[in-house]
Amino acid sequence: MGLFSNILEKLGMGSPKVVPQPPAATVATAPAAPAPAAPAAAPAAAAPAPVASITMVDVVALMEQKAAANPQKLNWRTSIVDLLKLLDIDSSLAARKELAKELYCPDELMGDSAKMNMWLHKNVLAHIAANGGNIPKELFD
Repeated sequence: MGLFSNILEKLGMGSPKVVPQPPAATVATAPAAPAPAAPAAAPAAAAPAPVASITMVDVVALMEQKAAANPQKLNWRTSIVDLLKLLDIDSSLAARKELAKELYCPDELMGDSAKMNMWLHKNVLAHIAANGGNIPKELFD
């Protein structure tokens, strides 16, 4: 299980529904063969399974509640370190680098911890939002 999965679990969101992917060339697929026609007397097909919807989680309220209960003054809105600390996740440089690699941080940012942290904070929030976290867009733009 990756660090981003841990973040989602700590927020009560379960496993990632959007798996971060590195930029890659599009792979062409062969068209599927047409299905054989069903006989006219065949019973009606079962209704399609319902599509699983993403349950929205009010991340801001949850994080503000955690921040209020924490004895340290942590600003999760601007700091990836503080965000991780509030979720009781390792916020060491090594852990942040691992998370950055998991989310495909550009190599040129990995050598500068400040730039990596800024990139990581915005991308973690954006990925949380993509997985059903109700986060104001201005926090990750």
